[in-house]
Amino acid sequence: MLKNTTVDKFMTHSPHTVNSGLPIKTAAELMKKYGVRHLPVQLAGHLVGVITDRDIKFASSFDKEGQMLVDDIMTPDPYFVLPGTSLGEVVEKMATNRYGCTVIQQKDGRVVGIFTAIDGLRAIGESLNAPRRRVAKKTRKPAPKLKAKGKAQGGR
Repeated sequence: MLKNTTVDKFMTHSPHTVNSGLPIKTAAELMKKYGVRHLPVQLAGHLVGVITDRDIKFASSFDKEGQMLVDDIMTPDPYFVLPGTSLGEVVEKMATNRYGCTVIQQKDGRVVGIFTAIDGLRAIGESLNAPRRRVAKKTRKPAPKLKAKGKAQGGR
C-alpha cells in the first residue's frame, strides 16, 4: 500500500517554473501550453512562491490593462518538502491547510518536483486498485477444456 511511500514516487518531476517578475498573462499562457494549474515561482533561482490558475483568473478580473506581475498575486513562502518525505505527512499537511500543491526541492533549494492534489488522488487510486490487480493475476486460470459428450456417452 502507501504506508512507506515517499512523495517523490508520485510527484511531477522537473516542473515548469516562472520568474516572479513575469506578467500574469504570460504565466497564464504557460499554464495553458503545458496543461498545468500550479507553477512554482522563483527569483534568482530560489523558490519564493506558487501561482495557480485560480490566482490568475481572480486577478485578471481587476487587471484590465495587463500590468500585474506574478509577484503581485503569488502565494509567498509556499509549503515545500524534500524528496523522500513521507507521502502520508505531505497529504495530511495539504489537507489540513487546504494546500493545492507542495513544491519538492533539494536541500540546496533547487526545485525538483511538484505534488498536487491530483497526484494524491492518483496515489490513492493506484493503492486501491493494486490489491484487485494482484488478486486478478493470481486467480486468473485458463478455462478447463471440457470433453465433448458424444452419443456413445449418453449425450444428446
